[in-house]
Amino acid sequence: MKRIDWTSLDDTARNAALARPMQSRAADLRQGVEAIVADVRVRGDVALRELTARYDGTSLDDLAVTDAEFDAAEARLAPALKAAVREAAGRVERFHRAAAPTEVAVDTAPGVRVERVLRPIRRVGLYVPAGGAPLPSTAIMLGVPAAIAGCREVVLCTPVQANGRCDDAVLFAARATGVHRVFKLGGAQAIAAMAYGTASVPRCDKLFGPGNAWVTEAKLQVAGDPAGAAIDMPAGPSEVLVVADAEANPSFIAADLLSQAEHGPDSQVLLVSPSADLLDRVEVEVERQRRELPRAEVAAVALSESRLVLVADLAEAIEVSNRYAPEHLIIQTADPRALLAEVESAGSVFLGEWTPESLGDYCSGSNHVLPTYGYARSYSGVSVASFQKQVTVQEATAEGLRAIGPCAATLAEAEQLEAHRRAVTLRLAAMEAAA
Repeated sequence: MKRIDWTSLDDTARNAALARPMQSRAADLRQGVEAIVADVRVRGDVALRELTARYDGTSLDDLAVTDAEFDAAEARLAPALKAAVREAAGRVERFHRAAAPTEVAVDTAPGVRVERVLRPIRRVGLYVPAGGAPLPSTAIMLGVPAAIAGCREVVLCTPVQANGRCDDAVLFAARATGVHRVFKLGGAQAIAAMAYGTASVPRCDKLFGPGNAWVTEAKLQVAGDPAGAAIDMPAGPSEVLVVADAEANPSFIAADLLSQAEHGPDSQVLLVSPSADLLDRVEVEVERQRRELPRAEVAAVALSESRLVLVADLAEAIEVSNRYAPEHLIIQTADPRALLAEVESAGSVFLGEWTPESLGDYCSGSNHVLPTYGYARSYSGVSVASFQKQVTVQEATAEGLRAIGPCAATLAEAEQLEAHRRAVTLRLAAMEAAA
């Protein structure tokens, strides 16, 4: 991990110190994704079967998961894992239902009512990765808010294994959260199929979920095409920033840093503290714990681009965090909530030494599909609102038009939009004539 003395750096050096590992959007990646997307658009299911055989090493007759396959997956799962999926989904539902948007109706003037009504996005596509490891938790995080929002059709794609099956836990989580159809598809081809539709895969209005560089590039490409599909958010590799004081537990911090570093070689972790001694102790503990991990080599690559940042005080630590805008922010200090008011940009915040980021990944109730790569400055994580459209409605009586019509006419005249002005004044004139 790279050591940085924040107070000694000028602004340019500080920007460089917080730079993420370069996201791979090289020309060959863009062109490769473009070719896959174009192939799926033209040849549909035929292309999907060929691409699945090429990249996943298995030949498929049916792209969709059958009821029998769902039943078999559930039968193979350990009861404890099924109970954990249901338990986690219950907490995610409880929080997301409480945090869901509500409809609003306000009289902004006598005789003028303005409303906000909610409508679910009709058909949504969820992507659940299974590259380094299957992620049933992502099926929970996407399936639950889609169900609460009331989406009429929820489609999920997840990569198929060499044995021709999708991960059992992912299938169980999908069924448990109300997903309607699951397809044995991964990579850019899955994104293309959900964005444009094929004979088997229905076209979706909006796509959700994380993925590797190919999936991310495919999401960006289809989102930029008017004939494609909207996406939840731009995203990059997973990341965490920890703010800690001198009394924080080095073992806990090291475990939190490694929990993100093991995601993949492009993940990034940062520890920001006013205590040089803590930075030293955490660095030693990270290496000790890393050697014990099954994904030790993956974590080692990620740690090579990670940072230990020495700051003057905790206020400066929060300034560094806001500048970085992390996906996950962990505050392990004597009074973590006292710093919360100063946090401006973070996907999700974890307060105190007993709140590991892993709780948010799985079962605290918050959503783990979050903006990364600095997008937390302007994007929020997935929520029920992500699966809904907020439609405004207005209704004016004759009294209401008399009250606010002159305001509209004056503004329209200032903008030299005469038809806009007349749409109001003709009605006002008609009222006067009738009177």
